[in-house]
Amino acid sequence: MRAVRFHEHGGPEVLTVDEVDEPDPDYGQVVVDVEAAGVNPVDTYFREGAYPVPHLPFIGGGDLAGTVAEVGEGVEQFAVGDRVFGTGLGNGMPGSYAEQAAAPADFLAHLPEEVDFDAGAALGTVGATAWQALVHHASAEPTEVVLVHGGSGGVGHVAIQLAETMGAYVHTTASPEYEAELEDLGADAVFDYAREDLEDAVVNAGGADVVVDLHMDRYLQFNADVVNAGGRVVGIGNDTAEGGFSDIGVTKGKEVRYQFMSMFNADDIGAVLAKVADLAAQGEMTPVVHETYGFEDAGEAQRAVLEDSFLGKLVLEP
Repeated sequence: MRAVRFHEHGGPEVLTVDEVDEPDPDYGQVVVDVEAAGVNPVDTYFREGAYPVPHLPFIGGGDLAGTVAEVGEGVEQFAVGDRVFGTGLGNGMPGSYAEQAAAPADFLAHLPEEVDFDAGAALGTVGATAWQALVHHASAEPTEVVLVHGGSGGVGHVAIQLAETMGAYVHTTASPEYEAELEDLGADAVFDYAREDLEDAVVNAGGADVVVDLHMDRYLQFNADVVNAGGRVVGIGNDTAEGGFSDIGVTKGKEVRYQFMSMFNADDIGAVLAKVADLAAQGEMTPVVHETYGFEDAGEAQRAVLEDSFLGKLVLEP
């Protein structure tokens, strides 16, 4: 089968399309015929060597959608031919950038017929992350104000939809060029993240009861200043390794609760994905697929996911 691998750590140019053996399922795994694989920034961290891989060469990629080709021992919830989607691959195990992938059954969920494979591949990491942030950690409630930083990003544009479905008032920071699209997805207010009076604008619009922060290194103090008393700040992403407060005391007066999270720490990824799948089937959570790439262009996809400005997700197709 064909697979996208890196034989050494480095830039996007180290990705190659190789012929490799088809995987066999271990206990508790299924083999999936991959129809589409999502492209996420975290995929590049493994390629660059910032995150460890168990061996080289290595197949990267965390998200997939396809059909079950083979079922390993101990798996009862899936059968050959089932449509599935999943996330969490590529972290300590070969990933999804291949025509077939062996995936732990607990990392998968059934993909409803209403959701195509590209959307399923785009949904795994971002859907599970948004769910963990808003439902599990923040316990967002109807009529609360949820502020999503980076609303045009993969997690951001899905978090907007989930918060709107939960009955929250949804505010987001983003580039003005995406304002209309983000409003269509459920945002009640879109703030230009570059405006000089951003803090005042957010406070005057009601502040925030819940903040979903995709840029923790930029917004730790900002979040403390705009969040309402008893607010919850869920930190997910960061662009650099450093961040801090210039006035941490404001957090005490408001009794702000900070939660830093990773989707990989979810107790049951499959169960979370099943809930996300239900929302997707109902049209309540629809990932925007900005562009699809073939395996030969995986390097360009990984460059674009870090460097280009776009709304939504990128997807590889074998």
